[in-house]
Amino acid sequence: MTQGADETPRISVLLTSYNRENFIAEAIESVLAQTETDFELVICDDRSSDGTVDVINDYARRDSRIRFSINERNLGDYGNRRQAASLARGRFLKYHDSDDVMYRHCLATMVEPLEAEPRAAFAMSGPRSWPGGPCPMLLTPRLAYEREYLGSGLFHLGPAGAMFRTQVFRDLGGFPAAGVASDYMFWLKACATVNVLLVPGDLFYYRVHAGQEAASAAAELQYAQATAAGWTMLNSPACPLRGPALEQAKRNFVYTVVRGSFRRVRRRRFASAAAVIKYSSVGPVDWIRYLRPPRRSATAGSPTPGRGRDENVMQAAGD
Repeated sequence: MTQGADETPRISVLLTSYNRENFIAEAIESVLAQTETDFELVICDDRSSDGTVDVINDYARRDSRIRFSINERNLGDYGNRRQAASLARGRFLKYHDSDDVMYRHCLATMVEPLEAEPRAAFAMSGPRSWPGGPCPMLLTPRLAYEREYLGSGLFHLGPAGAMFRTQVFRDLGGFPAAGVASDYMFWLKACATVNVLLVPGDLFYYRVHAGQEAASAAAELQYAQATAAGWTMLNSPACPLRGPALEQAKRNFVYTVVRGSFRRVRRRRFASAAAVIKYSSVGPVDWIRYLRPPRRSATAGSPTPGRGRDENVMQAAGD
């Protein structure tokens, strides 16, 4: 299905690029090959200096679903993501990285359950199936925070792991331009206030290579600095956790901070190890109170077995 200039596509796929001439053709082709065809592909290039723009122009000339723009100046990774989101026309919004590959069923697998579940602000997919039950699985803020801090984790996923209702995403402020940990900062805020829908995993290939920003020394420092946001939220009235669950979440968080610092020491990254502790914002009294062995359950943050979806949502919302 080809969109006319004045038509609203169901999905806006946002592809942000910077010096990805070796990977971007495969990334674009994987979007154009989707079984869900009601989409536009919005590509924002961040002033690439290699042949990336030539590759994009070649595809844009051949497929009217592609809308391509080049930023007036380099905005950085998340600045470019914010620019792309401002151009989206679709009811749903899906990021796609310029070095990744979407599997053909990706868009359909995410948009169908999200459209069928109006209580969810966005859908998330991980690299594998979610523990705790079958998908789709609706998580209230409390359940999302339980999964992150008491279970197998949730806030480690990147932007490409989610599909958003476009207007809700904008109402939440979108991803902040705060370096490589901007996605983590967004999940902290968003999952404390809106419901998230877990959908099947393994919907795209995440390519790991030396040119990724996340592998840089600057990124490691930004991740260290972001730990403060997690501790601040756990001590905020906005945190959805209460009582013993909150206390255990704090113990797990503090242990994770220490473990992360220790791992950097083992790799002889002493400055980075010190930064993790420094920027965590955990005070002396809290170190004494909360530094304990962690306790997690793979099924934490899952709706209660044996209850209907509506009952689980109401139960979790009222706890």
